[in-house]
Amino acid sequence: MWVVFGATGHTGSVVAETLLSRRQPVRVLVRSADKAQAWKAGGAQVALGSLDDMSVLRKALEGAAGAYVLLPPNYGAVAWMTEQRRRIDQIAEALRTAQTPHVVFLSSVGAHRPSGTGPIRALHYGEQRLKTAVQRLTVLRPAYFLDNWAAGIAPARQHGVLPTFITPTKTIPMISTEDIGRIAAEQLLAGGKPVIELAGPEDYSPNQVAAALGDLLRRPVTAQHAPLNAVVPTFKSFGFSDEAAELFREMYEGLESDRVDYEQPVNLVRGTVTLSEALRRMVQDSERS
Repeated sequence: MWVVFGATGHTGSVVAETLLSRRQPVRVLVRSADKAQAWKAGGAQVALGSLDDMSVLRKALEGAAGAYVLLPPNYGAVAWMTEQRRRIDQIAEALRTAQTPHVVFLSSVGAHRPSGTGPIRALHYGEQRLKTAVQRLTVLRPAYFLDNWAAGIAPARQHGVLPTFITPTKTIPMISTEDIGRIAAEQLLAGGKPVIELAGPEDYSPNQVAAALGDLLRRPVTAQHAPLNAVVPTFKSFGFSDEAAELFREMYEGLESDRVDYEQPVNLVRGTVTLSEALRRMVQDSERS
């Protein structure tokens, strides 16, 4: 039995769907009874409840041959880093108690660094904590999510601008969550390696994202660069706490300075979903919503 956390999210849903498509037994952990029904209909077992409930975690992990684990953030938390560490401690204890043989953990590029990476610091802590709790750990460190650009589709469609805190000409690795989920499922089945760093088939700049999005929307789109001192007020307007917003400012600063980088780029695994393919799906999703 393979246990999948975050099955209603971007990566977790792909992990579960990939395993089910290969006729593997899957148990998903979800919070919503409505979404649980869809997974049951698709052939998965369902553990209903929250990652914050230790009894739910222990029940979900019973008899698991392996688990896909992620750390969903609560960006409104006042003491954000403290809460993230508490949650990973609880997850680690549940995995230790269940003696789960293999865990694939969704971390991030830059998580080998203990500081200077913003919210990625919580994933550094998670990697270290899980190493002491499970028999075999596979850490996935993907690059910047291509899916993050979905938030820019509306302003691109309406005003021809793509807001970004990344220098428009700066090329960085990016990857689709579809690739992340597929690779995570494959690592569960294969037994996994200790650390796998991930990127898409090519690296891209915001200017390239804007151009590709413009092609799909059939209008000119320009990357609109915002200064780093605008990160905190922008994210606070989204409902982020002061601490969480400041951590994102630190992360963008780390991207600009290349501090958020790979530990072992020679071992980089590249996915197959291109920028245009990922954007096309996001545009289609935005049209349906």
